[in-house]
Amino acid sequence: MQTLLPEGWAAPIGYSNGIKTPPGGHTIYIAGQVGWSADQVFASEDLAPQFEQALKNVLAVLATGGGGPEHICRMTVYCCDKPEYLASRKRLGAIWRDLMGTHYPAMSMIFVSDLLDHPGKVELEATAVIPADP
Repeated sequence: MQTLLPEGWAAPIGYSNGIKTPPGGHTIYIAGQVGWSADQVFASEDLAPQFEQALKNVLAVLATGGGGPEHICRMTVYCCDKPEYLASRKRLGAIWRDLMGTHYPAMSMIFVSDLLDHPGKVELEATAVIPADP
């Protein structure tokens, strides 16, 4: 994959403006994942632990399809608590680096009033492209 940064633009922090995927391969679309366990139980009502679990859930679905974090090209984050998000950015960044390394897909952050699954505070959906075998 190739990160796209138009000439003269400042580099974004924590995401990419665009990703170009290689020809061939296959695409995996990952439905919105919330911060609950495989048993659909929330271990915490706090944003950071829910974000960590939601990201682990995205990666588990992706691994089932044969992919890894480096194959994610697009992610949308839905969050219910902007003040908690802003207060947690440093911790969320550490969680991201622990699970995703320095790979930053094209991303959108959308603040919403609520999620279907209570007491969910964050939901992640992603698109990944697994390159064709050489």
